[in-house]
Amino acid sequence: MPLSVNALAKQQRLAIAAAAALTAAAGAMAGAGAPNVARFVVAGLALAALAVLVGEAIEQIGEHLGPGPTGLLQSSLGNLPELMVAIFALRKGLTSVVQAALVGSVLGNVLLVLGAAFLSGGARHGTQRFRPEAPRMLVTLLTLAVGATVVPTLAVRLETPAVHHAAALSDVAAIVLLAVYVISIPFWLRGGPDMSPDSRPAPGAPDAAPARQAPKWLSTAPAARPLWPFGLAVGLLAGAGVASGAVSDWFVTALTPATRSLGISPMFTGLVIVALASNAVENAAGIRFAWKARPDYAISTILNSPLQITLLLTPVLVLVSPLIGPSHLTLVFPPLLVVALAVAVVVVAVVVYDGEYSWLEGVALIALYVIVAASLWWG
Repeated sequence: MPLSVNALAKQQRLAIAAAAALTAAAGAMAGAGAPNVARFVVAGLALAALAVLVGEAIEQIGEHLGPGPTGLLQSSLGNLPELMVAIFALRKGLTSVVQAALVGSVLGNVLLVLGAAFLSGGARHGTQRFRPEAPRMLVTLLTLAVGATVVPTLAVRLETPAVHHAAALSDVAAIVLLAVYVISIPFWLRGGPDMSPDSRPAPGAPDAAPARQAPKWLSTAPAARPLWPFGLAVGLLAGAGVASGAVSDWFVTALTPATRSLGISPMFTGLVIVALASNAVENAAGIRFAWKARPDYAISTILNSPLQITLLLTPVLVLVSPLIGPSHLTLVFPPLLVVALAVAVVVVAVVVYDGEYSWLEGVALIALYVIVAASLWWG
């Protein structure tokens, strides 16, 4: 099959063109010394566009390689733009921004994006039912990750004997999280949680969905778009990866002066702006699944991303931060961020436990996200 953009649908060509144009504009503005706010905004838009392109390219490669290799590729590169932003921020000593961005990426998905999916799907199709086994397992793993931040934070804030060993405790927790992540991969490759016959909807039921929904990085939904040539998908993934590194540098360079000019606190910047620009926008695919009455795929797609962030991206950054920047990124987070993270995971666990959702539950999730974001507006 020839390496040609003719293999792309119109919407995909527009997405690539938008990412290329925004990246070029961000580079031109950085080189010309444009105002910090303008550089920050354009670079943020470019990051969001590149995040979409990275996710699309990985899914297209998966159509050629199959679920297993795609899972490894997605788990290692799925959050590439966010990883790049975090690395450049750590190099500049913006540890608090990185912590807020990591928490913000989780909250943006489990509250804002999941809430929007519930709202759109519930408002259009009424109460939606889904198999709860895989979402329950995802939330269980997210709860573990939250515990990995709660324990070090309390150990330091309560001045336990571990207060002088926060970095070592964080490293231990990070290694444990990575181990759990690696151990969980075969579990999902084998199909995820076992389901008894009683838990399966009857064949042909209106809410029947493909069995054993695993996270997006270990199973692919049926493609409703043209299949790209393998070389084209790999080339676009490589190009988007390189561009993400450059745009991340421009974005982080303009971040502090731009937010200072706008009067936005660094914590709010990380929690909302950085997190949404580098992560949550790509996961808007989950909203489209909900809109099309495919709740299993919607929930699996949306909850997959925060799982990658908490079990893979965060511990990796903790372990490599001493090699990157002037300070060690630890799992001792500001108490407000830890509380917000814990409350969000508890609320999501309650919502997914019964295997159904309505539009009002979506409103509740979005409302909680707005409240958390507002609490960090002033600092």
